[in-house]
Amino acid sequence: MREDMTLQQLVEGIPKSVLNASDKDLEGFQKIIEETIKLREGHRNLQKMIKNFSNNGIQRS
Repeated sequence: MREDMTLQQLVEGIPKSVLNASDKDLEGFQKIIEETIKLREGHRNLQKMIKNFSNNGIQRS
């Protein structure tokens, strides 16, 4: 998301289905977003670990 968006522009971009969703639906959606963020952070960490491993190389006997 662009940092220079106004609050009005942000609200205008929200689909009506989200605006009309029940609290239960929104709680479920929030859990999905939270898990997606955790997954993305885990993926980034894994990429860093693989890059570090590749850069250090494997010592051979």
